[in-house]
Amino acid sequence: MSSIPRLGIYLQDMHVRDMVRSSQIAENNGFESVWIAESRLARDALIPMAAIATVTKKIKIGAGVINTWTRNAALIAQTFATLDELSDGRVMLGLGAWWDPLAWKVGIERKKPLTCMREYVEVIRRLFKMETVDYEGEFVKMRGVKLDVLHGAGEKPRNIPIYIGATGYKMLQLAGEIADGVLLNYLVSPQYNDKALESIRKGASTAGRRLEDIDRPQLIACSVDEDGEKAIKLAKKHVTMTLGQQPHIMKASGVSEDLIKAVQETMGGWPAKPGGIEKATEIVPDDVVSMLTASGTPEEVKKKVLEYMQHGCTAPLLLPLSGNAEYMIKTLARV
Repeated sequence: MSSIPRLGIYLQDMHVRDMVRSSQIAENNGFESVWIAESRLARDALIPMAAIATVTKKIKIGAGVINTWTRNAALIAQTFATLDELSDGRVMLGLGAWWDPLAWKVGIERKKPLTCMREYVEVIRRLFKMETVDYEGEFVKMRGVKLDVLHGAGEKPRNIPIYIGATGYKMLQLAGEIADGVLLNYLVSPQYNDKALESIRKGASTAGRRLEDIDRPQLIACSVDEDGEKAIKLAKKHVTMTLGQQPHIMKASGVSEDLIKAVQETMGGWPAKPGGIEKATEIVPDDVVSMLTASGTPEEVKKKVLEYMQHGCTAPLLLPLSGNAEYMIKTLARV
């Protein structure tokens, strides 16, 4: 068992069968949770979650995250009540506000994301409680809606925790006010967490809660190898892609806007032009990779993970960047 408490794994950009296998390995090595990404338009989070639920027994299974724009709130509640039944109560709902330009490309205007998030959380929670919901919000409208469950748990309320995936300080504050937990982002520095905690604490106090009442799992990009330099090199491509694709995360961590701009120009936009990612990778310094990820030897990775925990993360969720999830899981389960 690892000396790092509440270890979890965060999976994206993998074949669905590899996600399932990695989740089984994580469960067998004492990991507490597995979270499934729904990034870009690569893979849906819900199908892997269902597959994982059928072949595991203990590990918690989270959506990390689905957005509040493409699924009706009642549909989300229905889906997660179903997953809750399938998993015997192990699922967690993570909601996010999505991001541009992807939302724009599919015709969604992300106006008032805070209002939208508040309405979704309020209504979904009430549906989980098996209430009949009447609600006239700006984004969510329910007219006598209730989960119509005849079998399984029937009328029993569903104890499904709701997490908000947040990077911006206003969304972090909202999470502190209304969510069971906040899913802290990855490719941020531990120092970013300090400001994030201030916002979460402020939101919690608004609702008469303490910071300690809010669970704070965090995605941590992880590249581990006995050769520390090799591990950093393997992580650099992912850092580069995020610099070009989601600059708001990078700015929040203090990466210079000059570097972000240079990476974006070299990549040639998103999707990147042929060879653009490889060329952009060459201009990203190693120290930026070390600041934003847990990369290096097993002991170096452990030290960085514990640093994130010292800065407010309650459960590290490791995203394998080195292409060998099984090695990462088994290695960090021993350190």
